[in-house]
This record gives sequence, C-alpha cells and structure tokens, in this order.
Amino acid sequence: MENLVFSLNATIPVFLVMVIGYFCRTCKVVDDNFVKTLNSFNYKVTLPVLLFKDISEADFYKVWDTKYVLFCFFVTLFCICSIWILSGFFYKDKALIGEFVQASYRGSAAVLGVAFIQNIYGTSGMAPLMIVGTVPLYNIAAVLVLSFTGPENHGMDRETLKKSVRGILTNPIILGILLGMAASLCRISFPIILTKTIGNISVLATPLALLGLGAGFEGKKALAKLKPTFVCSLIKLMLQPAIFLPLAAYMGFRAEKMVALLIMLGAPTTVSCYIMAKNMNHEGVLTSSVVVTTTFLSSISITFWLYLLKLYGLI
Repeated sequence: MENLVFSLNATIPVFLVMVIGYFCRTCKVVDDNFVKTLNSFNYKVTLPVLLFKDISEADFYKVWDTKYVLFCFFVTLFCICSIWILSGFFYKDKALIGEFVQASYRGSAAVLGVAFIQNIYGTSGMAPLMIVGTVPLYNIAAVLVLSFTGPENHGMDRETLKKSVRGILTNPIILGILLGMAASLCRISFPIILTKTIGNISVLATPLALLGLGAGFEGKKALAKLKPTFVCSLIKLMLQPAIFLPLAAYMGFRAEKMVALLIMLGAPTTVSCYIMAKNMNHEGVLTSSVVVTTTFLSSISITFWLYLLKLYGLI
C-alpha cells in the first residue's frame, strides 16, 4: 500500500493541474490564443530558465554521467529505427507511417519529465541529462521521418536540412541546459538579486506548462484512426518501458535517473509532434489522436510503472 500511495502522490497532483487547465478552457476562462501564447512562453522562457537554474546550481563534475547520456541516446535511436522499419511491414500509406513513427517515440520529455521529477524529488534532477541525450535526436529524426514519408515525398532537401539544424541550435530548452552547464563548469556565483529573479521565473515553469497541456487537450480527436492510435499508444506507454526499464536497472541506474528514463520511454506523445506533422504537409489526424489518447492513459500507465519501480526498490 505504501508503494501505491507513493506512486499516486507522484502522478495525481501532476494530472490534476492538467485537469484544471482543461476545465478552464471548457468554461472559457481561457481561449485558444491564451493557450498558444502560454505554451510558447513556457517553451521559450520558463522551462529553459528552470533547467538553467537547476544545472547551474549543481556540481557539474559530480552530476555529469556519460554512460547515462549515451544510454538515453542509443535507446532512443534504437526505438526510432526499429519502429520505422517494423511499421513498413504493417502500413502501406507512407504518410501514415511518418506520423506513426514520430508519435510512437517522441514523448513530452521536457514538460512532463521535469514535472514528475520535481514532484518527487523537488528539483529537475536527471531530466536535463536525459534531455541532452534525447531531444536533439527527437528533432533530427522527426524531420527525417516526416520528410521521407510526406505526401509529396521529395525527401530531405537542403532547405529542410538547414531549417532542422537551425531549429536544434536555437532550441530554447537545449540552450538553457548548455548555459546551465557552462555556469556550473565555471562555478559562476550569481548576485542574490539575479538568483532570486531566476528562482521566481523558474517556479512558474511546471504549473504553467501543465495548465497549458490541459487547456490544449482535445478529446474528440481521439476517435480518429482507432487501430493505429491504439498500437501507437501501446508502444509509447507500455512496450518501450517494458523492454528498456529492466535493461536500465541492469545497467545500474536508480532513483532520479530511473524516473527520467521512465519519462523518456513512457511519457505521452508531445503536442509538438502534431505541430511538426502539420508544418511538413501531413494530415495530422493520427498524431492528434495519439497525443490525446496517450495523455489520457498515461495517468494510469505512469502510476503503474512508478509503482513497480518503487516496489522493486529502484526509486
């Protein structure tokens, strides 16, 4: 019972904030423009500041773990490649394959990853290292997959490649992490005025991000393309954690590192998948369905995985 209570305490508060965001949107307290602006503000300001703060205040020489970052990278790469190859045997529609692959591997690592780890441990913990190993790869793979499976299927042209590289280099979350690493490496001590200002902004990150996720939830779209939506959601929430969490335990990862890996493997599909799919001329129906379905079901699946991890003393 103690393990179950721990798991519920870790997940329910996170999803309740999302529910509040959803009801605020339903009751017209907020509108589409507010949600769009809020998500942009979180992505460009509050989350990067939070990650910068947590990393800059940590001892980089003690926190950095090359084995962990490489594990995150190669597991993500394996998932992307295997899903892409296997999906070709089951689906003949190339455009559908592109959306299927991206929605299967690309989770909400930054938003929900930070939220869960903060809720359990009080800081973003190992989320920044997990993000370093996955988010750049997420973006590169998404461009490749969606380009080669697009309706027009012109492949990867020079302009698309330049846009992808520019997007990665200017990604606010990546920049926040890199600046935090630099500050930690150089052991920079900031004035109290600046430290308190950064702290005041960083505390906004998690609640505002969760409110934005909840307010942007569109349940009706989950009814579209039920069969591929179910398969995609099963891969995202259950299959990937079931395969790689035991491997992570064998590799010796525990506590915050294990929770970050759970989010990497089993977090719901991120909303940015839908945005990228639409921007690259895909229909977006399957992607939006998977985003909604995984977001709803993850309240159960993540609680289940946290319970197992706690039961076996891994967190």
